[in-house]
Amino acid sequence: MLTPQQVSTSERRIDLDWVRILAFGLLIFYHVGMLYVSWGFHIKSEHRLTWLEPVMLVLNPWRLSLLFLVSGVASRFMLSKVTLAAFARARSVRLLIPLIFGMLVIVPPQSYLQIVESLGYPAGFADFYVHHYLAFGAQFCPNPCIVQPTWNHLWFVVYLWVYTMALAGVLCIWPAAADWIGERLAAVLAGPWLLVLPCLLFAAWRLFLAPVFPSTHALFGDWYSHADYATAFLIGFLLAREGGIWHDLERRRWTTLMLAAACFVAFVLVYAGLLPPSPMLRWFAGSVYGCYQWLAMAAVLGFARRHLTADGPVRRYLTDAIFPYYIVHQTAIIVIAHALQGSGLSAGSEAAIVISGTALTCVVTYEIARRIGWLRPLFGLRMEPRSAAGIARQQPA
Repeated sequence: MLTPQQVSTSERRIDLDWVRILAFGLLIFYHVGMLYVSWGFHIKSEHRLTWLEPVMLVLNPWRLSLLFLVSGVASRFMLSKVTLAAFARARSVRLLIPLIFGMLVIVPPQSYLQIVESLGYPAGFADFYVHHYLAFGAQFCPNPCIVQPTWNHLWFVVYLWVYTMALAGVLCIWPAAADWIGERLAAVLAGPWLLVLPCLLFAAWRLFLAPVFPSTHALFGDWYSHADYATAFLIGFLLAREGGIWHDLERRRWTTLMLAAACFVAFVLVYAGLLPPSPMLRWFAGSVYGCYQWLAMAAVLGFARRHLTADGPVRRYLTDAIFPYYIVHQTAIIVIAHALQGSGLSAGSEAAIVISGTALTCVVTYEIARRIGWLRPLFGLRMEPRSAAGIARQQPA
């Protein structure tokens, strides 16, 4: 029987649906932004917008961790309705089929255009695909080398599947682990510890793992990313039904927002080189970065629980559509941006075309995929079209 501190599994978390929709939606703008900043990306625009980097840094530390946290919550709710075996099977179908399809069909144009722009590859896409893409090695090295085939932006799907299967393995051995650990974790995080302890954990990963294991999204050896994302996934999974925690996040939303803003300002001052470098400063930067990760996530979750509760056809449509959008968005960005090379457009006009073209590609792809039965699983949709009531019961990925 659920205690008053727990959320009924029959309740739908509309707020977390919106968080997932908005977080995935921001990927379009974020990856378009990657065309214009100094950070590495598959291709680059001829324009450089230095002012954009601090704006993107607002999102960069926590946007993906938040998605893993929401996925952990969704996994807990799903497990309350199906057996562990059915859960593992369903998640594998919904994640691995789009991953394989994406690596074979969606992602290859990204690698091709990166090699064209970086190394001047002279042949066409068909020649590249037949002779090089399935090489299972690194044949092109613009720095770093491009290992093919690759999953590029679909690394999120790989990591989520791995965490899900690891979780299923633990629950197979210890079925009561989620409830037992979740209740005790909620007790430990009561009061201000809800803000303090996760901050310390994320800061520790940043200080001790990030310098040794920088993020690669290559799965093996990516220990900082695993610590970061698996922590967020487990926090969501273990605390999904602990209503007191979610109420506390809502109650403390303004506090977490102000603390997150303070940590972000401190981090940007270090990032911009406005403070003299020193070992102590590196520790400070890592600490405020880790704290900013958790505090930003906590603020988003708190404000979402208070304000993002409206349901309707838009939420139901986007809940279903957002995963197919994610699958195709980066390829659309890169193809459109490459086509605009040498067009003489201003940065604003170029970005507007890339954003609108990507959004249109996402919408058209989803509208086609959801109407054709055999295409649905390739884009992470259920095998058969469902009624509106069935869609409303869907849990976020």
